[in-house]
Amino acid sequence: MHVTLVYIHVEKAHIDDFITATEKNHQASIEEPGNRRFDVLQSADDPARFVLYEAYSTAEDAAAHKQTAHYLEWRDRVAGWMATPRLGELYKGLLPKADA
Repeated sequence: MHVTLVYIHVEKAHIDDFITATEKNHQASIEEPGNRRFDVLQSADDPARFVLYEAYSTAEDAAAHKQTAHYLEWRDRVAGWMATPRLGELYKGLLPKADA
């Protein structure tokens, strides 16, 4: 499994806007071929901080996600709301096993 954790810090004035835009991206992303999970997490301590947990069956599936219309629309829409640049970290999913 190919996993990306995306760390996001938005400006406080755009928290609700970010959530709305991200919900739309989430809904379309979970319908993509190869998508295993697409979780949107909000910090309990700082509501302006988010983590996206994106899990795809393969690196190719994850790369295809970055070419979808819904991702490109989300990326462009939220860009001006960032307090700091987004940070994506790649992980190799070990458990649960991909064939489970």
